[in-house]
Amino acid sequence: MTSPWLQPDTLAVHAGREDLAGLGVHALPIDLSSTNPLPDIEAGGLSYEAMATGGRPTAEGGAVYARLWNPTVARFESALAQLEHTGAAVAFASGMAAMTAAILAATAEGRRHVLAVRPLYGGTDHLLATGLLGTETAYCTAEGVAAAIRPDTALVVLETPANPTLDLVDIRAVVEAAGPVPVLVDNTFATPVLQNPADFGAAMVLHSATKYLGGHGDVVAGVVACDESTAEALRRVRAVTGGLLHPLGAYLLHRGLATLPIRVRTQQEGARRVADWLATHPEVARVHHPGLAEDPRGLLGSQMRGPGAMIAVDLRGGYEAAQRVTSAVRLFTHAVSLGGVDSLVQHPAALTHRPVAPEARPAASLIRLSIGLEAPEDLMTDLDRALTVRTPERAEAIPA
Repeated sequence: MTSPWLQPDTLAVHAGREDLAGLGVHALPIDLSSTNPLPDIEAGGLSYEAMATGGRPTAEGGAVYARLWNPTVARFESALAQLEHTGAAVAFASGMAAMTAAILAATAEGRRHVLAVRPLYGGTDHLLATGLLGTETAYCTAEGVAAAIRPDTALVVLETPANPTLDLVDIRAVVEAAGPVPVLVDNTFATPVLQNPADFGAAMVLHSATKYLGGHGDVVAGVVACDESTAEALRRVRAVTGGLLHPLGAYLLHRGLATLPIRVRTQQEGARRVADWLATHPEVARVHHPGLAEDPRGLLGSQMRGPGAMIAVDLRGGYEAAQRVTSAVRLFTHAVSLGGVDSLVQHPAALTHRPVAPEARPAASLIRLSIGLEAPEDLMTDLDRALTVRTPERAEAIPA
């Protein structure tokens, strides 16, 4: 493990690469083996058993089979754990696979009640609402956690900044309210560059690694940072369900971590400028951005080291305006997802949050912007043109 006193920018470059010199390589290697030679029956069997029950491969028996372990994935997990200040991390084939494993691991001992703090990512909200995993879910605000905890509550799930409204949740306060019940924090929007939920008592820190950790729109993955005991429970679920992240995805994510701090800070600065400008635009009713919101608890600066690069915008023209804007932009790509080097716009109520119960669904007037690395002036020009469009014909007339 890299020295814990290193700054995050240094860790982002060096964490998870500690064994490379011993291997005689400088760039990250990719191990694509689906199976591995066994030294003998007994050693291979013992290593297989160790991994199938949540442990790590033995030195004598090796990795055995790729559904159980892969060294390329393990290097990424080590790097992410160090960035999130946890003892371990477990990577999965998608963010929803990671969330599913976290819920299954938390409820494995028989307690089936899950408490969810809204708003959440629509996929998470929908998974919990369906009861597909045998759970019973209650939804509440952050202030309602203590009253909603039951003897059979197995997990509290929250996201901060929340998707899509960018609400900030006091992690320490929720952890205190939850008492002995573990708290899972979705840290996708903040990334470990801006927030480390484990420092405030979170038992599990989840990322849709598809987003900022990858940062280039070319990998789908999820990861949970936690202590080693929780990691063992997560690896047991992963081994049985086959949710291991593909090694090529792990390589892309690990490579992406090296530029994560500079990407996030640059995107954040661009988002500050775009948010400030949008707040003055006559077609905009409200801008949701932590840098503009009231912050009575002082979470921005104490819990979160910056407001991030996501913006949500309530349009005065409602759903019709949202349709026009998403169709008229030229630099922004109209697409789901976020956190990449290029800017995206989407309509949460119609897409990512479509399965959410009507009472918790985002407003039809709300669009969500993920600010990339483009010049903020160009992004503002693109948005200004799109916001002032009145007809589809006018949209087509706007030069690319």
